[in-house]
Amino acid sequence: MTQILVEDVWRRYGSGKRAFSAVRGVSFTVQPGQLFALLGTNGAGKTSTVEMLEGLAAPYRGKVRLFGDLDPVADRAKIRPRTGAMLQEGGFIAHLTTAETLRMWAELTTGARPVDEGLELAGLGHRADVAVQNLSGGEKRRLDLAMATIGRPEILFLDEPTTGMDAEGRHATWKLIRGLQEQGSTILLTTHNLEEAESLADRLAIMHRGRMAACGTVTEIVADHLSTLSFGADPSVPIGDLPVAGTVEQQAGRVTITTGELQSDATRLLTWAAGKDVVLDRFTARPASLEEAFIRIANTTDVEPEETK
Repeated sequence: MTQILVEDVWRRYGSGKRAFSAVRGVSFTVQPGQLFALLGTNGAGKTSTVEMLEGLAAPYRGKVRLFGDLDPVADRAKIRPRTGAMLQEGGFIAHLTTAETLRMWAELTTGARPVDEGLELAGLGHRADVAVQNLSGGEKRRLDLAMATIGRPEILFLDEPTTGMDAEGRHATWKLIRGLQEQGSTILLTTHNLEEAESLADRLAIMHRGRMAACGTVTEIVADHLSTLSFGADPSVPIGDLPVAGTVEQQAGRVTITTGELQSDATRLLTWAAGKDVVLDRFTARPASLEEAFIRIANTTDVEPEETK
């Protein structure tokens, strides 16, 4: 059974000539136990998409289903006890302590885990008696996460979960998220942190201008992008004779080769250099990365016309 189904979904704001579609025909699925990361530039439509999954807004067009056949809006009463959501910003009562805040939320949550357990899970056990107003920004994000997970959700929505955290807090949160997934939670994560997506996601999608620009595993997404070989070389080196299939450029004494055949071109280049007794200074071979794929998508300026139906 598919846990999350999004099929040709549109989200429109306004009407008439002022109408704007923030989400334009997005489709994807998330299987039980998977972690799916949703990436995108600012204004790409990530949050608008997640709000439809959470039942906070109905799609203008298309279909969203959770747990097989439940509509997030029409079946909200059935879905809510089985899901958890961590929004970009949480609203807290400043003078309550961390424990009091989580206890208040637990009392409103079906099947909540013990408050002490929830605090320890989020790494806040030692801050239980601290007023929320005295927590750091990263600690407040951990409290958001504790509230989202207190009900042992089957589907967990995480919107920019590590914003404001230092490196230690970020890696601790990643460990927590992996633990929740190992316990069976299906997780949909939005993030601007590409390292976070690469580290955590089974599959991911990159949104741009409301559209799904790429979707798949990290390996599948970067496969369509070129790798690079680079080295410094003496001006006397016959660059035009390099035995590579990729494109060769030379600038400021450094040669860069962009190629779709990284291993083959690297092997041919090193063999050629050995035979010619040529030194390839600071030689590097770098496969295509998620960052490069993201930047190329982000730099795309094509804009499709507004939906008129």
